[in-house]
Amino acid sequence: MGHVDTGKTKLLDNIRKTNVQEGEAGGITQQIGATYFEPKTLLQRCEKLNETEKMTLTLPGVLIIDTPGHESFTNLRSRGSNLCDLAILVVDLMHGLEQQTIESLNMLRSKGTPFVVALNKVDRCYNWKSTTNNDIRSSLKDQEEGTTQEFRSRAEEAKLQLSEQGVNSNIYWEMGDDDWQSSDFVPLVPTSAITGEGVQDILLLLCRMAQEKLWRQLMWCGNLQATVLEVKAIDGMGMTVDIIVVNGTIREGDKVVMCTMDGPVVTEIRGLLTPPPSREMRIKSEYIHHKEIKGALGVKIIGNNFDKVMAGTPLMVVGPDDEEEDIKAEVMSDLKSVTENLSTDKNGVMVQASTLGALEALLQFLRVETKPPIPVSSVGIGTVFKKDVTRISIMKEKKGMEEFATILAFDVPVDKDAREAAEAAGVKIFTADIIYHLFDHFTRYMEEIAEKRRTDAAEVAVFPSIVKILPQHIFNQKDPIILGCEVFDGILKVGTPLCVPALGGLRIGNVVSIEQNGKEQQTARKGASVAVKIVNESNPTITYGRQFDSTKMMYSELSRASIDALKANFKDTLEPADWKLVVKLKKVFNII
Repeated sequence: MGHVDTGKTKLLDNIRKTNVQEGEAGGITQQIGATYFEPKTLLQRCEKLNETEKMTLTLPGVLIIDTPGHESFTNLRSRGSNLCDLAILVVDLMHGLEQQTIESLNMLRSKGTPFVVALNKVDRCYNWKSTTNNDIRSSLKDQEEGTTQEFRSRAEEAKLQLSEQGVNSNIYWEMGDDDWQSSDFVPLVPTSAITGEGVQDILLLLCRMAQEKLWRQLMWCGNLQATVLEVKAIDGMGMTVDIIVVNGTIREGDKVVMCTMDGPVVTEIRGLLTPPPSREMRIKSEYIHHKEIKGALGVKIIGNNFDKVMAGTPLMVVGPDDEEEDIKAEVMSDLKSVTENLSTDKNGVMVQASTLGALEALLQFLRVETKPPIPVSSVGIGTVFKKDVTRISIMKEKKGMEEFATILAFDVPVDKDAREAAEAAGVKIFTADIIYHLFDHFTRYMEEIAEKRRTDAAEVAVFPSIVKILPQHIFNQKDPIILGCEVFDGILKVGTPLCVPALGGLRIGNVVSIEQNGKEQQTARKGASVAVKIVNESNPTITYGRQFDSTKMMYSELSRASIDALKANFKDTLEPADWKLVVKLKKVFNII
C-alpha cells in the first residue's frame, strides 16, 4: 500500500520478475491484483540473505495483493487492507510520507494490521552504486560516505514523519529484541524496485513476522470468505470472475450467490482456475484447473450469468443447510449500504463505473475533492447503453443544466448505439481509465460552457462600482466624454453603464475604454486612477460641466437582471467587498 508512484507495483514486479506495471493505465494500479508465492519461490529469492539469517520457513505460502495508491481509490484500498494479514507500506525515500501513505497508515492501524515500511527508491540517492538483487546491508557497505550520509538523512526524516503520525520505527537490523516483540514498533526496509536491492530483505522479514507474530491467528476455517476482484471476458471461456478466497473452501459445482445492480445472481461454478504460482491473476497465462480451492488464494471462476456481477462485493456459497434468501440478503448488503448512502441530486451528471469500489471512489472524489462539488443524479455499474443516454438527456431540457447532460464513464465500455444516441441528443460521454483524467475532461467541458455563458451574459451583467471624477484631468467634455477618474469602490469594466444617482439617476453613458498608465485595460479595481472614455448613443448631448460635474460621483447602473447575471456567471470573480457594494447599490436603485 502507499501513495501513487511510490513503486508498489514495480516492487511486486521485481519480486515475481514480471512486468504488470506497463499494463496499468497511466502507471497507476486501478484494480487490486493478487499473486501467490510458493515457499520454495520465497526461499529462492532470499537464499543469499538466509545464509546468515538461517530462518526455517514453515509458511504454506504468501498471497500478495497490490492495492491502488491513487487517492481516488480509498475504497478499493480499504477492501484490500480488509483482506490482508500483513502489509507492506511503500514510502518514496525521496519524498517521505505523502497523503495516501498517511491514509493507508491510518487504515492499517484502525484494523490492527501489522506492517513493514519499504523505504523505496534508495537507488535515487546521489552516486548510488547498484548491485542487482543484493541484500540492502551489503549494498550500503559498497556506497561512498556521502551517499551513505544522504541515505541516513532521508531515512531519519522518514522516521521523524512516522513519529509525527504516532508510529515508532527503525531500520530493521538496528531493532532490538524488545522492539521486535512490541506491536507498536515498525521495521523499515530500504529497497529499490528497479535494481531489486532490499527485496530479499523484505520477503524474509515478512515471513519472519508472519511466523513469529501471526502464527496463532493464521488459522484455516471451513467457512468460505471470498471477495470478487474483477469480472472480465476471456476468449474461449466467456465471462469469468476473479476472486480472492481469504479462507475456507470453494468447489467445482458449488452453488454461489453474487451481487449485481439488478439484485443477487445465483449460479453454479463450472470451473476453478489459478494462474501458475508467482504469476498475477490479471496477466494472461496458462491456467491450472482445480476441483476445489482452499484459502488464501486468487482464483478465476467459470460459470453463467457473470456479466453483471460487481467487483468489490462478496461471493458466498449456498450450503445444504443454508437458506438461500438469507445468503442473497447478506451478499447484497454491501451494495445496499452504498446506495443508501448515495444521496443523488435532482440535477447532476450520470456516473458509470466498472466496480462498486470504483463507483464509491469516484462519487467520493466528485463530492469531496472537487470545488465546488459535482452533483450526481444517477449511477450505474458496467457498460454504458442507449437507455442510460436517454435517461440523462432530460438535463438538456432544463434551463441552465445543459452541462449535466453528461455521462462520466470510468473504466467501462460504451455501446455503439449509446454513442450514436448521445451524438443525436447532444449528450456528452467522457471516458477514461484514470479518475483524474475523467475529472479533467469534465472540468474542461464545464469551463468551456461557463466561458460561453459568461460571454453571453457580459451584456447583461453589470459589475458594481463607484467612480470619482478628477476635475484636473478632464480630456473631453462632450461625446465621447473622456475623464480622469479614480475607482472609489468596486470594479469598473469596459461596457459598464454609468449614472449619477444624486442627479435623479442621470445616465452618463457606457464605458467604451479604460486606460491606465498609457495602456488599455478591460478592468480597473478600487483605488486605480484611470482615463475613462464614455459614449451615450441615446443622448449624445450629455456634457461634462453642464449636466454633471466632479461634485457628484458616478455609479454602475445595476438592475435585478444584471445582479442575477452576476450571481449566475461571475460569482467567483467578485470578492466579498464587491458583493457588499452590490447590496449597497440595490438600496440606491431600489432593487428588490
